[in-house]
Amino acid sequence: MMKKFSYALVVFLFFAMMAHAQGGLLSGAKKALSSVKGGGANGLSSDDIVAGLKEALSKGTDKSTSKLSAVDGFFKDAAVKILLPPEAAKVEKTLRSAGFGKQCDDAILSLNRAAEDAAKSAAPIFWNAIKGMSVQDGLGILKGADTAATGYLRKTTSAQLTAAFRPVIDTSLQKTGATKYWKILFDTYNKMPLVTKVNSDLPAYATDKALTGVFYYVAQEEKNIRQNPAAQVTDLLKKVFGGASK
Repeated sequence: MMKKFSYALVVFLFFAMMAHAQGGLLSGAKKALSSVKGGGANGLSSDDIVAGLKEALSKGTDKSTSKLSAVDGFFKDAAVKILLPPEAAKVEKTLRSAGFGKQCDDAILSLNRAAEDAAKSAAPIFWNAIKGMSVQDGLGILKGADTAATGYLRKTTSAQLTAAFRPVIDTSLQKTGATKYWKILFDTYNKMPLVTKVNSDLPAYATDKALTGVFYYVAQEEKNIRQNPAAQVTDLLKKVFGGASK
């Protein structure tokens, strides 16, 4: 009885949490709570909830990594486009004013191409973390903020993603010419009179910005699935995230 009541409490908290997304959710939460108390077939078990979260995360991470790993996934998206590092802002301004605008543009394009290349390796790392999610993890995510699942992935995958992204980005920067453009830019700048020489770690910077872009879109997808009935495209997602709106 105590276990069934704890399931009921989780379901009630879940639907109360989602009330801002759909006006009729409170009555749906009461209906779901009543169903669990009465042992009805429509009650949500902790296994249902965790399975729904895993499915939502799988769909969200697949969509995000697919979007960002496409050509121009980073480069033509203002939300995640990688620009030159802040410490290079003065360098870029000086070089553009000296007629080296194309070289600056080439360097930026190559940074984004490297990030797009690295994003392809994110999906399997996310899948492993999602498969390893426990019931306790799932219920904690359910009671958390609308990007709690993204926070879980950031905590459990950041080290692996960094380790996977860095060599891909190193290789890609060579392949796309970013290292060459970077050397041209800073060799040119460092030869100018009265400037402080700059030597930034380009691969580390590109890796960090690539990860930031990936997690940005995973969070957007998580919020969409939680709040938008149209994004609940399977029976399980509808059951966990949209059942109370009926």
